[in-house]
Amino acid sequence: MITKEATQPAPAPAPVLPDPPRPRKAGRNWDEAPRWQIYLPLSIYLVFTLIPFYWILLFALRPAGSSSLVPWPITFDHFEKVWTDRSFGTYFQNSVLVGVATLLMTTLVALAGGYALARFNFKIKQAFMLALLCSQFVPGALLLVPLFEIFAELKMINSLGSVIIAETVFQLPLSMILISNFIKNVPYSLEEAAWVDGCNRMTAFRIVVLPLLRPGLIAVGSFAFVHSWNHFLFALMFLNNQSKQTIPVGLNSLMSADSVDLGALAAGGIIAAVPVVIVFAFIQKWLITGFSAGAVKG
Repeated sequence: MITKEATQPAPAPAPVLPDPPRPRKAGRNWDEAPRWQIYLPLSIYLVFTLIPFYWILLFALRPAGSSSLVPWPITFDHFEKVWTDRSFGTYFQNSVLVGVATLLMTTLVALAGGYALARFNFKIKQAFMLALLCSQFVPGALLLVPLFEIFAELKMINSLGSVIIAETVFQLPLSMILISNFIKNVPYSLEEAAWVDGCNRMTAFRIVVLPLLRPGLIAVGSFAFVHSWNHFLFALMFLNNQSKQTIPVGLNSLMSADSVDLGALAAGGIIAAVPVVIVFAFIQKWLITGFSAGAVKG
């Protein structure tokens, strides 16, 4: 006779709990690099980076003829000399004009071309993209003679417009590629939704797409500004009048075959570097975001 207790199933075994994790010993993990392997290369790099800047500040701030390694007493005579006697005030204004005009023209044209490359399909699209990429391998020095002949025919020699046009043309290929890749990251469905709501293509682009392109536009514009600010070759070849020259040409005029005024040259270098440093200090977040987004998809 089978009893009631015999028909009941056997109780399930108790679950085996894993051993509690052992407390980790205080200190560095074995898979982590020692701190000296991190700080030593960074310190060496920092020294090699800061020494040239300190050397420039030293020559710019210490009195002429001094050999002290500390800029004391501090003097601003070199800055006053290059700003007034060497016409760096005029050079600075010309460089700002060239940089801002190149920034605006490059951004506007690259925005229109980048949108066409990102949103439209046409027969020569791949060939056009290949031509844009190949144009980056052509140095500007090879085109100086043709550009000079063109600007001479247009009566634009010794005009800031020639430098602005040349800088814009050489900035457009890379800027157009970056903008087109950045536009591809914007979902096409956003524009379609705006069209359904009654917007035309231009209105949808202005309201929906353009606000999302801010990091890319800042990256492209800042790159165009800095390149035109520091570029020496076009300004040297197309500008003959001293009142039309830019800061790189002005820095070159401080060096002669017989002597070099190191104090004035250092002061001029600081004047040339300060605007670029200020620009990058304010836009570095947008700059990194824009270049990374424009280089991912395409």
